[in-house]
Amino acid sequence: MEDVLSEIVSPQDLKKYERAYHEELLKGEVTQKAQFEYSWCLVRSQYWADIRKGITLLEDLYNSGSEDGRRDYLYYLAIGNARIREYGKALKYVRSFLQIEPGNQQVQNLETSIRKTMEKGLVSEGLKGLAMAGGVVLAIGGLVGLGIALTKSK
Repeated sequence: MEDVLSEIVSPQDLKKYERAYHEELLKGEVTQKAQFEYSWCLVRSQYWADIRKGITLLEDLYNSGSEDGRRDYLYYLAIGNARIREYGKALKYVRSFLQIEPGNQQVQNLETSIRKTMEKGLVSEGLKGLAMAGGVVLAIGGLVGLGIALTKSK
């Protein structure tokens, strides 16, 4: 399941679906299919700006009131938010999906994967914090030692 969170769309697919979306946009009538396919590619982009744009397009689809594709929108909203480290939002979408279809194993696995990623991030941030605190203590200790050495040399 972690593959889904790290999968990168091919540039060819992104261009293909982007072109189709923009052609419909120029005509003034974008179909849900074209918007979904483009947003689906965007949330799998390597660029956060693309992912955010994909999330916005998916949210528009989700909020359009149509029941068609609602499950897919929730699924990719969860993936997109997890990819930009908005884990709380990602889990909200997972829970919404599981209310519609509680036994969906794929979404349950996605939830587990998001939680594991969150835990890794918390541990990593904690270690960074400890390293920074340790560095500050060493720097202060060095300055104190230097001050003591300077006062003794006078």
